[in-house]
Amino acid sequence: MSQKVAVLGTGKIGEALLSGMIRAGWAPADLLVTARRPERAEELRARHGVTPVTNAEAAKTADTLILTVKPQDMGTLLDELAPHLPAGRLVISGAAGIPTSFFEERLAPGTPVVRVMTNTPALVDEAMSVISAGTHATAGHLSHAEEIFGAVGKTLRVPESQQDACTALSGSGPAYFFYLVEAMTDAGILLGLPRDKAHELIVQSAIGAAVMLRDSGEHPVKLRENVTSPAGTTINAIRELENHGVRAALIAALEAARDRSRELASGNS
Repeated sequence: MSQKVAVLGTGKIGEALLSGMIRAGWAPADLLVTARRPERAEELRARHGVTPVTNAEAAKTADTLILTVKPQDMGTLLDELAPHLPAGRLVISGAAGIPTSFFEERLAPGTPVVRVMTNTPALVDEAMSVISAGTHATAGHLSHAEEIFGAVGKTLRVPESQQDACTALSGSGPAYFFYLVEAMTDAGILLGLPRDKAHELIVQSAIGAAVMLRDSGEHPVKLRENVTSPAGTTINAIRELENHGVRAALIAALEAARDRSRELASGNS
């Protein structure tokens, strides 16, 4: 862990990654950060002991660069990095929808690029990070990316052709669950519960269900059937969900998210 790692465009996810890496054993002295605002960079130095640098300095000195800027800003950042970045440095992209070829075309020939789609549960060390290799990335590069992102959750390797689907399911996934909790909380209020009690009931039920899905090894259909007794309350609720096309709506929503990821990859903002 003595290699220098730079996080460029350090927002909430970037800071969560820094914090997780430090807890996992990286020395703050080996971690570099860039930020658009100088006061943000100083805030990161004060909070984590990391070193603020410019993008050019990061390109010259870091062994691994993690690019966490917004997709629409990535081209400008690469133009800034390219004159200073040796071909052997590992570049990890956290930008949704941008393929590794976008980076390979703009950086020195042979530059290893790894594409990672993580999600906001990185803020609580429960991220799902999906990792794909570019043309010049080796198994060692993928392992290094896994080591970094494993500090804030789980990692999974997939072919890059599956990244848009993973973005739809996992990258955007937390928002779907937040949306569902919001709707269920409103339902609880409609049924006569105070908002705080409805929220607590739903959140703990969601946590318990998630742990059962993770740890039981059972198929979700089996777990659902275990709650669904004949002519009971649950089956009546499930019938209404099916009558309103909730399953079909979820499938259509994820297809829309995948399609938007493809649009971002093609340069459509």
